Amino acid sequence: MYSSCWDHATLRGWKSPPPIIPSLIVNKDMMTREGLDRRNVWEPSLYYPLGKESFHFVGHEINIRESTDSYGALIWPGAIALCQFLENNQQQMNLMDKAVLELGAGTGLLSIVASLLGAWVTATDLPDILSNLSFNLRRNTKGRSRYIPQVAALSWGQELERDFPFPSYRYDYVLAADVVYHHDFLEELLNTMLHFCRRGSGTTLLWANKLRFQSDQRFTECFKSSFNTTLLVEVPQENVCIYKATAKE
Repeated sequence: MYSSCWDHATLRGWKSPPPIIPSLIVNKDMMTREGLDRRNVWEPSLYYPLGKESFHFVGHEINIRESTDSYGALIWPGAIALCQFLENNQQQMNLMDKAVLELGAGTGLLSIVASLLGAWVTATDLPDILSNLSFNLRRNTKGRSRYIPQVAALSWGQELERDFPFPSYRYDYVLAADVVYHHDFLEELLNTMLHFCRRGSGTTLLWANKLRFQSDQRFTECFKSSFNTTLLVEVPQENVCIYKATAKE
């Protein structure tokens, strides 16, 4: 577990993870094989009418099935803002043939857009979210995407070295949208970000969030202290910020 700044008034206690040997390539076949061996293949097990939202990104209509059962089954402003940013800045953030991991994928909108932009995507969330997530991914990427997106269970801060060991699981980009809100797992979330975006990984982290609570601001301060960060976009009317982060060397 990495050192935490969560219990201190200042940010000086937060330390970067230890040095690691960089991975030169992303072995997508090995990552897929190991992932399927270690975890169940998640398929939608229940089909029922829910709320639906439609979007248009990357030349495609995207239909998202939502649920009111949890925060993870709804679409939030940060996800929409990051989708728009990725579509409008494809030269700056070229996802073609890149390995992309999404944390807290929820309904899957962001992972769908990344997949349509040519990325090899792994969408992660809690186990009870995966059925709807898998349904949305398959519905909106089948026959459209360069790679078949993967779905995997990931609980922030838990068994990361076992389930996602480095360098077997090294990603070019880690995406996270509206994962910071009023919950008790902000430290675990930051540790998870640090696990994937570590020294020598070459990983770029893109985080978009609507700032709502004081805890959101405190997380942002810890985030800035833990990574080299750049504010890419600010959407004042939505109070959404998009940050780019890389590991501190």
